[in-house]
Amino acid sequence: MARLWLLLSACAGFTGVALGAFAAHGLKRRLAADALAVFHTGSQYQLIHALALFGVALLALQAPSRLVNLAGGLFALGILLFSGSLYLLSLSGVRALGMITPFGGLAFLAGWLCLGLAAWHLAER
Repeated sequence: MARLWLLLSACAGFTGVALGAFAAHGLKRRLAADALAVFHTGSQYQLIHALALFGVALLALQAPSRLVNLAGGLFALGILLFSGSLYLLSLSGVRALGMITPFGGLAFLAGWLCLGLAAWHLAER
């Protein structure tokens, strides 16, 4: 699983930087300031969780566990739902997409909880 988390981390990091640059240079004159801020939030959270996936990959190599893998899956799901919905919302203007965003946020929170529980169990080894 470590390979999967590392690949997802690299993909999320690459696309997060690319989308951030696209927003800063390509969308700056095309989107309203509030829509650009929403897009930027999506990119920011994607990059933060790309690093979290990198940490999951390293932990999966050193101390593999179900909780570590669950954290990775939840971080990936969070990127898809949270960041993805913000990108689509800002580009399309369809406000209903904002209903998806909290589910991504919950996935992020659950991922961090799983990572914390995995760390707690490490101390017991």
